[in-house]
Amino acid sequence: MSRNANRLSAVSIMSTSESTNSNNLETCQLTKDNTWEVKANNRRYHAQIKEPFFLCLKKRKYAGNEIKTSKYNIITFLPRNLFEQFQRIANFYYLLICILQAIPAIATLPWYTTLIPLTFVLGITAIKDIIDDVVRHKSDREINNRPCDVLFGKSFMIAKWKELQVGDVVCLKKDDFVPADLFLLSSSEPNSLCYVETAEIDGETNLKYRQALSVTHNEVNTLDQLAQFNGTVICEKPNCDLHSFTGTLFWKEQEFSLDNEQILLRGCRIRNTEKCYGLVLFAGVDTKIMKNSGRYVLKKTRIERLMNRVVLLVLLIVAVLSFCLAVGSAVWSVKFGNKVPYLDIWSGNYSPGYQGFLSFWGYVIILNSILPMSLYITFEFLHVAQSFFINWDIKMYCTARDSPAKARTTTLNEELGQIKYIFSDKTGTLTQNIMAFKKCSIAGRIYGNQFDDVNKAKAVDFRWNTFADGKLKFYDCLLLELIRSGDDPEVHEFFKLLAVCHTVMVEEKNGQLAYQAASPDEEALVTAARNFGYVFLSRTQNTITVSELGVQRTYTVLAILDFNSCRKRMSVILEDSEGKIKLYSKGADAVIYERLCPNCPHKESTQMALDYFAAETLRTLCLAYKEVDESYFKDWNQRHHKASVVLEDRGRLLELLYEEIETDLVLVGATAIEDKLQDGVPETIQNLKEADIKIWVLTGDKKETAINIGYSCKLLSDRMVLFEGHDISKALEKLQKSNYTHKENNLATISGAMNSSEQPDMLSCSNKALIITGSFLDKFIRCLNQSRRKKPCCWKLKTAINPQSREDIDCEEEAHERAFVELACQCKAVICCRVTPKQKAMVVQLVKKHKSAITLAIGDGANDVNMLKTAHIGVGISGQEGMQAVLSSDYSLAQFRYLERLLLVHGRWSYLRICKFLRYFLYKTFAFSFVQIWFSFFNGFSAMSVFEKWCITFYKVAYSWLPVLFLGALDQDVSDELSIKYPKLYRIGQRNELFNYRIFLFTLFHGFLSSLVIFFIPYGAFFEIAGRDGITVSDYQSLATIVGTAVVLSVNVEIMLEISYWTVPNVLSIIISLGLYFCITFVTQSTFLTQRKPDMFQFQGAALNTFREPYAWLTILLTVTVNVISSITTRLIWGFFRSKGAGRATYEDLNKSQQISNSKANHFNRDSTQRRSAYAFSQDKGYADLITSGASIRKKRPASGTNTNSNACKSTPEGENDVVQEKF
Repeated sequence: MSRNANRLSAVSIMSTSESTNSNNLETCQLTKDNTWEVKANNRRYHAQIKEPFFLCLKKRKYAGNEIKTSKYNIITFLPRNLFEQFQRIANFYYLLICILQAIPAIATLPWYTTLIPLTFVLGITAIKDIIDDVVRHKSDREINNRPCDVLFGKSFMIAKWKELQVGDVVCLKKDDFVPADLFLLSSSEPNSLCYVETAEIDGETNLKYRQALSVTHNEVNTLDQLAQFNGTVICEKPNCDLHSFTGTLFWKEQEFSLDNEQILLRGCRIRNTEKCYGLVLFAGVDTKIMKNSGRYVLKKTRIERLMNRVVLLVLLIVAVLSFCLAVGSAVWSVKFGNKVPYLDIWSGNYSPGYQGFLSFWGYVIILNSILPMSLYITFEFLHVAQSFFINWDIKMYCTARDSPAKARTTTLNEELGQIKYIFSDKTGTLTQNIMAFKKCSIAGRIYGNQFDDVNKAKAVDFRWNTFADGKLKFYDCLLLELIRSGDDPEVHEFFKLLAVCHTVMVEEKNGQLAYQAASPDEEALVTAARNFGYVFLSRTQNTITVSELGVQRTYTVLAILDFNSCRKRMSVILEDSEGKIKLYSKGADAVIYERLCPNCPHKESTQMALDYFAAETLRTLCLAYKEVDESYFKDWNQRHHKASVVLEDRGRLLELLYEEIETDLVLVGATAIEDKLQDGVPETIQNLKEADIKIWVLTGDKKETAINIGYSCKLLSDRMVLFEGHDISKALEKLQKSNYTHKENNLATISGAMNSSEQPDMLSCSNKALIITGSFLDKFIRCLNQSRRKKPCCWKLKTAINPQSREDIDCEEEAHERAFVELACQCKAVICCRVTPKQKAMVVQLVKKHKSAITLAIGDGANDVNMLKTAHIGVGISGQEGMQAVLSSDYSLAQFRYLERLLLVHGRWSYLRICKFLRYFLYKTFAFSFVQIWFSFFNGFSAMSVFEKWCITFYKVAYSWLPVLFLGALDQDVSDELSIKYPKLYRIGQRNELFNYRIFLFTLFHGFLSSLVIFFIPYGAFFEIAGRDGITVSDYQSLATIVGTAVVLSVNVEIMLEISYWTVPNVLSIIISLGLYFCITFVTQSTFLTQRKPDMFQFQGAALNTFREPYAWLTILLTVTVNVISSITTRLIWGFFRSKGAGRATYEDLNKSQQISNSKANHFNRDSTQRRSAYAFSQDKGYADLITSGASIRKKRPASGTNTNSNACKSTPEGENDVVQEKF
């Protein structure tokens, strides 16, 4: 039987199966489960269908194609922004104060003194939010207004993306982005193939193909046919699954099955296809990429959330103090009110209880300075300043891309200093996704530079080869001499194998050959052979043409045994012009070595070469071949053809045939390919790991790919034990059989159960890494969800009688989830492969839910957007996959290596500065406000202030604001170089050691102690004291001046103790603050102002009268000295009980870090036997089916004189081996 006859038979079988009518049961099932009905060229039908969404309200079932990623619009901005801002307890508190100040009976200060600053704070924040949202609006507008060709009537017209509707037929051209999820009708390519780039969806830059149904390819490819097309597609509802699609096309009273091979997803880009036509199935928010994008989440830092709780504590303190002082006021009024009629406290004929009620609110207003509004103003200002420092950092500027680092939000800076888990994308984030042929081993001999310094070797000159692309850098001229001499047949077979054993497709662009491969590593191998003189020129359905050192040869392709993840190899069977049949195979070393012939030469030497390549983290493949007997091949080919057309168990039968012929191979050699990481990635990961940051890689690539990159970037080492999903299932089962129960669902109990396990598995292994897949996550979550489904009536009755049983069930389900997270978090590294964007976000959410740690996600593609939004902090890489990740991120970087400086320098500094700022700010307000309380015991609890009101006004904005501002903006304990050199310093933020409840209570006690000193020393010193001229200085105004001066000097001396890094602005700020105090005090207490505004300026000459007395200065000096001594004492006591390393590095830590920083970059032992197959980068199986079916051939060139049989060989689909037990 001829090859063409076989091919036609196979095609006819495929066409028949494509158009087979389903039985009634299948049709009913399809209609029941898949309710999304799309009618081509029928907008009116889709517009009239509505569905309920709230009570009796209805909306259109089919969404338009307009997308929206912005938060606000003109109508929703004011209410939503105010709602978000008043979630801050302090803002809500100030609003209440404004309301209280508007009540004359209790107002002690005018209402505008609080409303104006509050409006200023809300306005500044609102302006910042508007600016951020305008950027999102611009991005949405740019995307929604992109043009595309839409069929209206019988002609295509240009329309905007946002105008597309479900059921429209669109025309896409080469390099166009797909505007919606489309059903591919036909294309300009043979057999309606369409090549797409899915970088925006799964991060992969290698091309993938989609192919239309044969019926639409033949009958829907002209303008008239497109206009008359009236097919109906019934398919699954909009969902987030990017890798599957189920639907049926009903047309011309026939049914045609649809799957993912006919679907073009929004975000894909058309490549190598001049024109294609598609039917819109899902538009706008219903598209799969938008279903994976996630919702916007308002992010707050841990410090801010803690501040809100601290504010509540402070408000509680204010309430308690005001209540106590109000009770004191009522009691004092009863006991002493009649004795002091001159105070006129009974003018309103109020009862003591009502007098105490009014005093309570009066004290609430007086003590609102304990939580000054300037705290939040300064807090926002510091965030903005720190964001500018990030934007201005020249060391995070990438000159190659002209891209600086950018803080896209200003509220998360200090959280950069507390990161515990980093979730990173792989392609485009860790790697460049560029493969380079570096070394090879032929007949046991290694070729390529063997020195670490490439400058010691001379690069091969390929200018003699007209087909060379000029990009390959190979450092071994001896190999080229052997090739050109033609004396070594093994070298010839090596490069011939690289030139013919592949599924690469070729086209000519501008007079140059351009290769398109299913994986970048396969393209690198074919390109390497091309540079060495073995050039792949063209192929047809059953031939392949190569140029071997200038001699053009055409081989007949008898069969292609394609790659899949189970086989880990591919083979091709060729027949040359002399009739000799050879099988060429390449694959992972483990599978090739198992199939070598007995006594195969060069096995040991090649294995040594493989070990050497593995030590250099290169990706390896073994090459082998064998001669095939003609009579044997004819028999094998007949059986192969029969297996390739059966409808049941086809994959297993083909696999058995492949195993049969791929035996007794002769080893030729091995290749070593470098998967180029981004600059500095291994060093960055190593330093971040030293900072006790755990890094998880979440990728859509295959498991082999992810593991390879893990070794290359030093996330994994050969000393680690790798565990997979089923190991977690076994571990959870053993946890259940041990002493661990669901009632003990705290993490300490889970960890203890794991550490006490006697089983030599994942539970007892300390140096381990976890490799899990998306399918495992699906099954794991599905098992948990199944147990959460509605229980039978008897179970409901049981739980109604005994509610504790329901709680036990919920605790058990929660415990399994927590145990899974704890098992994963105890691993040194975690790699999640073949995960969808939604699964990426789910992994991040699980860690956030069960670990009290700060998470960061970093990625560069649209497939990372959901993950970036879910993590506490999202970092976008402005790479080659567009700007979607950057636009949805909180920070943007040009390369992954800048993350090290962003966290270890800017993050740590921001955390340190914010914590110091909060500690000092709370201290100075406590010290100032508590003085008012002590004075109340001496003024009859009358809510009279101990300070002049102008001192109260300027204390927050002039006397103490500048020093704390520069402390929070510029302070640093170590330089940026030392912060990177000693990454262990970063751990203080992870442990939250610099600001917590304990720190707050200590600050409260410190302020309480300082207020005692500041009030009672001047009070005791000036009790019934007269000056040298006989004029008393023990009056109220003199005491207020002395106490005010002591407060200002004390808090400025205190900040001098806080500053670790002195700069000119720090010095000037303290000088200016003290200078302003004395200048303003003399001005506000001058006779000039008192005579003009006596009601506003009541302290006439008090400062001049007080400051001319030496006794007053001695009192001030004594007060400040005692306060400083008490402050230093409390610091020493605190430092003694403080945990080691809180904020400072010990000498031992610095020495250890020095040794680590000097360690070599590579982490492999030279005698390691771990090798990574270069086939790991094959996201899908190769193009063998397309090649052998003829669907991909643009121009067929039949070989003369050949009459051999070639069949399409279908490899078994990639399976999933991870199994999750129904019960753990």
